[in-house]
Amino acid sequence: MSAPDTAPDTTPATAPDTAPDTAMVLAAGLGTRMGALTATTPKPLLRAGGRALIDHALDRAAEGGAARAVVNLHYFPDQIRAHLAGRAAPEILFSDETDALLETGGGVRRALPLLGHGPVWTLNSDAVFGGPAPLPALSAAWDPARMDALLLLVAREDARAYTRAGDFFAEADGRLTRRGDRPTAPLVYTGVQIIRAGAFADGPEGAFSTNLIWDRMLAKGRVFGALHHGPWVDVGTPAGLEEAAAVLSEAAPGASA
Repeated sequence: MSAPDTAPDTTPATAPDTAPDTAMVLAAGLGTRMGALTATTPKPLLRAGGRALIDHALDRAAEGGAARAVVNLHYFPDQIRAHLAGRAAPEILFSDETDALLETGGGVRRALPLLGHGPVWTLNSDAVFGGPAPLPALSAAWDPARMDALLLLVAREDARAYTRAGDFFAEADGRLTRRGDRPTAPLVYTGVQIIRAGAFADGPEGAFSTNLIWDRMLAKGRVFGALHHGPWVDVGTPAGLEEAAAVLSEAAPGASA
């Protein structure tokens, strides 16, 4: 059977008790594609819709039920610490990467003493969503009996400021396969997932990508996807930042339909 073009709606009526209460917000990158905007400011503190990108990510984590969030730090770490000092919820913990950038996988591995080894959220700090709140639906679809990772995906046509070829195909039950050598794939990873944190403990020392962990899970058929029904912005460039502001403006109270 050929894979459908979109991930199915696998959301049950209520969120399971196994949904994570801890998130990791990935905020250590250099933001070099932002050019002069990040010469003296870390990308997570750039603003869209009147708020810093990292606050949008933390708001999403709170919507998903995260009581605490681990934020990894490398570039201008003191600015991020100071910015988040007054935030009440979720509780903020920091994972220091000022000695070396560890990429997505290495960053989670270093933070394991704060995250634990059970399921956690991970969120990129440079993604902005329009439409319905994405994390509650992902939480409701999480099934640890079948899944080691549940990725939040968006259809390529709903991915704004996105110029790559797509990431995944989905089977009828939501199980994912990679694009591989095909020219395009219909589904794009949004930078948000629920994943079993303990899987990172077997990763190498130092920097590595979450792709290494996914490949192990994919080989076992335990990586699934759920679809966000709304726009998503890849906020990697100044154009992406402008697009994020536009999406947030569309979602603001009183915005035109």
